[in-house]
Amino acid sequence: MIITKVGRRGQITLPRPIRRQLDLQEGDRIAFVQRGDEIILQPLTKTLFDLRGSVPVSGPQDFATIRQQVVETHARKVVQDET
Repeated sequence: MIITKVGRRGQITLPRPIRRQLDLQEGDRIAFVQRGDEIILQPLTKTLFDLRGSVPVSGPQDFATIRQQVVETHARKVVQDET
């Protein structure tokens, strides 16, 4: 077990063995995923740009419409989770 301290502004330092194991460099992004009472650090190694072209499409895409559909779907899910 490795222990670190939370600083005055809520910052933490990832110990060197953890950074090496996860191959983290300065500027890398990390997601904090909560699962019950646990917090999992998940390195974010890919962006949406990395995935560009990975899904075949039949023609031009209307991204404004797609974004709107995603926002509406997410909003419905949030409302359902709150009730």
